[in-house]
Amino acid sequence: MDKYDAIVVGSGPNGLAAAITLQQQGLQVLLLEAKDTVGGGMRTAELTLPGFHHDVCSAVHPMGAASPFLRSLSLHEFGLEYIHPEVLAAHPFGDGTAAALYQSLDLTASELGADGKAYRALFEPLVKSWSRIDTHILGPMLKIPSNPIALARFGLKSLQSGKQIAARFHTKEARGLWSGMVAHSMIPLEDLTSSAIGFVLTIAGHQGGWPIPKGGSQRIADALAGYFRSLGGTLQNHTHVRTLVDLPDAKAVLFDVSPRHLLRICGDSLSSFYRWQLKRHRYGMGVFKVDWALSEPVPFKSAVARKAGVVHLGGTFDEVAAGERQVWQGKYPDKPFVLFAQQSIFDDSRAPAGKHTGWAYCHVPNGSTKDMREAITDQVERFAPGFRDTILATHTFNTAEMEVYNPNYIGGDINGGVVNIAQLFNRPVLRFSPYRTSARGIYICSASTPPGGGVHGMSGYYAAKQALKDIFND
Repeated sequence: MDKYDAIVVGSGPNGLAAAITLQQQGLQVLLLEAKDTVGGGMRTAELTLPGFHHDVCSAVHPMGAASPFLRSLSLHEFGLEYIHPEVLAAHPFGDGTAAALYQSLDLTASELGADGKAYRALFEPLVKSWSRIDTHILGPMLKIPSNPIALARFGLKSLQSGKQIAARFHTKEARGLWSGMVAHSMIPLEDLTSSAIGFVLTIAGHQGGWPIPKGGSQRIADALAGYFRSLGGTLQNHTHVRTLVDLPDAKAVLFDVSPRHLLRICGDSLSSFYRWQLKRHRYGMGVFKVDWALSEPVPFKSAVARKAGVVHLGGTFDEVAAGERQVWQGKYPDKPFVLFAQQSIFDDSRAPAGKHTGWAYCHVPNGSTKDMREAITDQVERFAPGFRDTILATHTFNTAEMEVYNPNYIGGDINGGVVNIAQLFNRPVLRFSPYRTSARGIYICSASTPPGGGVHGMSGYYAAKQALKDIFND
């Protein structure tokens, strides 16, 4: 049997990042994946009709552009090409107007009219200081910062609720645009720390855009896997790890799995107190996802929305906030906040000539099996009259189906657990190193560890760095 220094279980962005980081140090690394393709949330498939290529989960990648780890790799040499829409995200309103996020902070501020000055005052200092604090924000929180003043400036703002930050704005455009960013947090917009993800996504947009991988998100996974193999790493698909005894001997094992699955796999190898902590990890809202094969581009009333990679469909700040609050309470809003992407507008490899794809999801209570396709379709139709007439075929995922697709999505939670004030510093447990478990040589590197969900690889990178320090004396 081959000898390995380290084993990584799960080939999502964090598992791949962990495997690469270890292999870069000259170790012999085995990466195990249960499915026939690598990727986790980075997969692309023909979900509706032949020739229509849909991103199964992640679609647009601001965190990929912002990730210090991913930026350090020459993934273009392994076939990864990013497309940068001019309009990163649009937020249309019922009257046909829309607010928009551009990579240019100046352009974004200038188009927000009366709130342009407030927008600039809020974001310009954060954008300028981002390169000095990005590795801290996108990593474990309990560590000594190298730039405490810049970090404090970000922290004092991001600890506030989205609603508190929205009070700085007066126009429906600025408030609406901000609501769409904050709603990615998957917690009520009135809750403390709900603004954190909104800040990160907006700053990331002004720094590196919200790029779309040409050919689909699977291309990111394939490029990372190619890079790993080029270093001499070993990748093995179709391998289900149910217990530790399924694994060959190694000095370190890193798990890109949820806390729930870590408990199942490692069992009594973990201390009773650590197991108790993992069991307390709280999962958040789920998602209901819809993919469409379309006969033509989505006929948004807003010209800006027709040019955007992402369109946030929810109306005013108050509408978005009310809908997200209802979902948090276990209810279903009639007009849910919908995150919509239209990759085929920019990438003609996604659909047959002249045809297009649509990608969307809304938040639902964790574990919900309610069919939200009509509510989502109605919300798109609200801002794009005639949308229904363009639909050729539809594919849906409820939360249970999302969890079958990726077992890390407990109850459909794509963030790996609630990112609220209660779990900001203890994700998945309160430890100086969130990646190190109670058992020597066993680590967790999934989105349930800092910095949380998104295609950035930073959880895997930091977990691997911890293993190198603990086990391999790096």
